[in-house]
Order: sequence, then structure tokens, then C-alpha cells
Amino acid sequence: MSWRRLRCQRSERVGPTTEAAQTLQGVRHGRRRDRLGGGSGMMPIIRPVLNWIDERLRIHAIIRATLTEYLVPANLTLWHTLGFVLVTCFVIQVVTGMLLLVYYVPDTGRAFDTVKFITNKVPYGWLIRDLHAMTSHVFVLAIFLHMASTLWMRAYRTPRELQWITGMILLGLVLVAGLSGYLLPWSQLSYWATTVATNAAGSIPRIGHTLVLWIRGTPNVSQYTLGRFFAMHVSIIPFSILAVIGMHLLFLRLTGIAVPGGEDKATVRKVPFFPHMVTKELASVFGTLILVNLLIFYFPQVNFPEDALIPANPLETPAHIKPHWYFLANYQFLKIVPNEFLGIILQVIVGVVLFFLPFLDRGKKSSRLYDGVFYTVVTLAILGYIGLMVWGYYS
Repeated sequence: MSWRRLRCQRSERVGPTTEAAQTLQGVRHGRRRDRLGGGSGMMPIIRPVLNWIDERLRIHAIIRATLTEYLVPANLTLWHTLGFVLVTCFVIQVVTGMLLLVYYVPDTGRAFDTVKFITNKVPYGWLIRDLHAMTSHVFVLAIFLHMASTLWMRAYRTPRELQWITGMILLGLVLVAGLSGYLLPWSQLSYWATTVATNAAGSIPRIGHTLVLWIRGTPNVSQYTLGRFFAMHVSIIPFSILAVIGMHLLFLRLTGIAVPGGEDKATVRKVPFFPHMVTKELASVFGTLILVNLLIFYFPQVNFPEDALIPANPLETPAHIKPHWYFLANYQFLKIVPNEFLGIILQVIVGVVLFFLPFLDRGKKSSRLYDGVFYTVVTLAILGYIGLMVWGYYS
């Protein structure tokens, strides 16, 4: 037998054995890595735990039902992302508010000093306070735009009446939150603005004086008023807002998102909520955060005019005291109406009409005359509200 043939036979005998040995050695190395937790070896340990949790909480099913398998109309615009912007603003308000509560003291003798301490001494306290205050403005602006867009698209009609009603309740709670939080710094501006705002209730015949006492706790804005407003602002109102948001989202899920442009819901093209709608909502949130930071760093006077930097003095009335911008239209309307009580009644009537609008707007969509009258009234109302706001700012 030649030397070459002997070498080939030896290779045939050794080759498979060597290959099997290498395979067995690789398996052993893999098991050793799994035991040591290296690479992806932790997955056989973690996966049973995750499966155990998922069997009880149905996390994957919830994700599929709310994101990847939840279908929405493909023609939704950025107007439909304002709801997510509102939720984001609410979360920022809660987080920054909790941080401010660490140092704030609801006492008339110490409130202004604690706010000053937060702004000047606490690390990044100025940023937390500015973020809390500026986000409140954006919160109100977003809910105004959300309600206005819903009104314009008439998305409150059947079967979405409860969505509109919870939205109106949420609007009222947000405005009350702004009014109650306005007093907490106990500055000259906040004290006298609260005095003017609560005095409006005193114009109601017979019950006006009692109503003012119920709001303030005493005839004048005092420690009792600060305590009541503080309790509302940090506990009652936030939990109420959270509950209303939950109901609003539940009704939204049950009835679905309104199709823009009045298209037929059965024929409109639909896409998964994730990633199509999620990307639009994230874009709106990023734009909102950019706006908030621009206002904080370049327009700080929006939050802190001159009278907001002075401690409250009940014996000295400032020359010009005005409420926040979102109350300017109401404030100016009361100024131009000869009778203050009449002005309050008219505003209450407008609020009641808006609250029950889904039950009042029963006109047919095909009626051009009805649609023309409706959009004319809505346009004039929005322009009138903006006009009163601008008038109140410059008056």
C-alpha cells in the first residue's frame, strides 16, 4: 500500500471523529456560557419569568390590542394628536408639582419665601418652577385647541356625546386648577388677581356673599383661602383630572376616533395605531417641548411679570391687575357689560349651551344651509373670544 493511500484512509477515519468532537465541545462551551450568564444565556432563565407574568397580566395581548392591532383612519392629522399632548402636559405638571411640594410651605408668612428659595437656592429649582408654570399655559392652550378642533369637525355628535361632556368637565377642572395654583406663590399679583376673581361671585343676588365666604373661607383672601386653594390644587383637582381623563379615553376607545372630513367610516382606509399614529403624536410632543423650552429661556416674563416678584400686600392695591391670559376674555366681557351679574349669567348660558351641544346639534349633514349657519356662528364665536382676549390684554 502506498504512503498516499494510507494517509487518505487515516483522514477518513479521523475526520468525522474530529468534527463530532468539535461539535460536542461547542455545545459544552454554550452550556457553560448559559450557566455563567454570558451572551444570550440569560434568556432561558428570564423567558419563563416573562411568560409567567404575561399569562397573568396579558401584557402582549394588551400591546397588540392597543397598538399594533388597533386600527385608526389613515387620514388623521396633527389635530388628532392634541389629546396625547394634554396627557404629556398633565404628567409634567404632576412630576414637577411633586418636586415643588418638597420645599413649598402653604403659609401666608412663608409661602413667598419658600418659592423664592426654590427659585434661587434649590439646584435647578428655577427650571422646575418655570417648567411647571409654563406647562400649565401650554396645557390650557392645548385643551382650547382640542375643543375648538372637535367643535369645528363636529366630532361631538352621535355616538360621541360622552366624550364631549367629559372634555368640557376636563376644561373646567383645568381652569380651576390654574385659578387655585395662581394664589400659591402669595405674590402681589397672585393675591390681588385672586381677590378680583373671587369678587365676581359676590355679584350674584342673595347668595353672592355666602358664595364668596365659601370660596375664601373668610371675607378677604387670607390664610384660610391659601389652605383651601392648596388642598384643591395638589389633591382634589389632580385626582379628578386623572379620573376624567380615564373616562374620556375609555369612551374614545369604545366609540373610535371620528373620521375627518365626514367620510364614511366603513369605507375609509385604516392603518395600525402603531407606528403610524404614534409617530405623529411623538412629533407633536417634541414640538410642544420645544415651545415650552423656548418660552422658558427666551420669554420668562410670561410667567413672572413685575408684580409677581413682590410679596403680597393686602393694604396696597396695584394699578393694573389682570388674570392669566385664558381668563382675559371673561374678564374683559365683565368689564364691558354694564351689569356684572348679567355678564356672569350670559357666560353661564354660553357654558351650558356648549356642554349640551351634542344634544342640540341635530341638523342633517347634507343640509348646506344648516352647515353654513353653524360654521358662521362658530367662526364668529372663536374670533370674538380671541378679540376679547386681545382687548383685555391691552386695556
